[in-house]
Amino acid sequence: MKNSYLQVITTVSGKSDAEKIARAIIIKRLAACVQIGGPIESIYRWKGRIETAIEWVCIIKTRKSFYKKVERAIKESHPYEIPEIIAVSIAGGSKDYLKWLSDETVKQYG
Repeated sequence: MKNSYLQVITTVSGKSDAEKIARAIIIKRLAACVQIGGPIESIYRWKGRIETAIEWVCIIKTRKSFYKKVERAIKESHPYEIPEIIAVSIAGGSKDYLKWLSDETVKQYG
């Protein structure tokens, strides 16, 4: 099971956008859980300028083998021109949690 799972992170400008992405991913069983947090403040460079924005973050728990489908699902409903989509390997976790993650992502829809 080691290195079979990811946390995929994306940010959006509103809670409703975060919920839309989370529900789409969960309905398709592409992830076992999507945590939504915020608001957060982001400071970043965009088109030569330093910008500040209030955003909401989605942390998506999924299988490594589902990454491309998760990325596609995010892009389908993400409002940004270039959305943040970052995947971080889960190096370890409790046996029970990782089993739950596996069980909840077995059967795919859509």
